[in-house]
Amino acid sequence: MMASALFRFYEELNDFLPLNQRKTDIELTFAPPAPVKHLIETIGIPHTEVEVILINGESVGLNRLVADGDRVSVYPMFESLDISPLLKIREQPLRNSRFVADAHLGKLSRYLRMLGFDTLYANDLGDRALAQLSAEQLRILLTSDRALLMHRIVTHGVYIRKGAPLQQLEKLICRLGLLGSIRPFSRCMRCNGELHAVAKSAIEDALQADTRRVFNEFRQCQDCGQIYWKGSHYQRMQQIIEGFRSDE
Repeated sequence: MMASALFRFYEELNDFLPLNQRKTDIELTFAPPAPVKHLIETIGIPHTEVEVILINGESVGLNRLVADGDRVSVYPMFESLDISPLLKIREQPLRNSRFVADAHLGKLSRYLRMLGFDTLYANDLGDRALAQLSAEQLRILLTSDRALLMHRIVTHGVYIRKGAPLQQLEKLICRLGLLGSIRPFSRCMRCNGELHAVAKSAIEDALQADTRRVFNEFRQCQDCGQIYWKGSHYQRMQQIIEGFRSDE
């Protein structure tokens, strides 16, 4: 015997829907019993994009079974509200500053590292490996692959829409409320290792003559040994941060 329920999706979750289903009730016919997670993803919304689900006004988790005649309201992440009393989907909110990015987001990954965010990236990792890293290390999975976000073991993820890497970065910073967590000049853009202050005398032989003459403060990656100083890349980073702050 088939059942039906009304679904309504809010804010940016509508971006995943065809135009005729946006910002309106969607009647879904299904064979019970069916968890709400399955039905939400049947409609096309990755569960990682969802933070609050209400069934008939009651906050529920992803495994809650949907019954005939239920009304289901589905909300994305709330950036500025304390929704702790409503959290039923996962033990922690989506807001987390550790990431793992898929093969198509190399530039975004480097920008995140530039701002000090722990971001794993390798262009040879398959979907299963990415999902496992996300789950095992409690990292937010960044991907433009909607199907990857629907992987059952992925609990924290963000769908990255097409666009220039800086635009993607700005949207991610705003969506997750990360502006206050930015720690520039603290993480290696090349390998993600942590940077530590290093005496100029210890790395002087590795510097080009102009760099050695102009700069006196240096940081070095503890993992790959890459050396950084406050040159043009640092100035660009400062401009990006100030741009984010001016948009608040």
